[in-house]
Amino acid sequence: MERLSTEARRARESANPPSDPPDADVALEAARDGLGPVVARYVRARTGDQERLSSGQMDGLHRATNDWLAVYALGYGVETDPDVTVREAAELLVETHDIVATAGLLTGVPDG
Repeated sequence: MERLSTEARRARESANPPSDPPDADVALEAARDGLGPVVARYVRARTGDQERLSSGQMDGLHRATNDWLAVYALGYGVETDPDVTVREAAELLVETHDIVATAGLLTGVPDG
């Protein structure tokens, strides 16, 4: 859990807007390889793990969710400071079955 949060924070701190936006590869990687595992960890804990997530772990997942969403949006040249819960992301993923579409709907980019 700590690793997910740390990776997200580092990715956000090192992210820069693309020189010629959009850079869909950056956005795709942030959604698929970053946000996806964060949401998957939450879903596993809520649907089958015997382990209950502590408030500290939930806070870490919340930060990681928003860090990855910020990196995703930055791939499209949009600087944002999202405030989305990991639960909101998980519920939307259940509806869309697509982590990239989920990131797009939560950030409003690239279309919004």
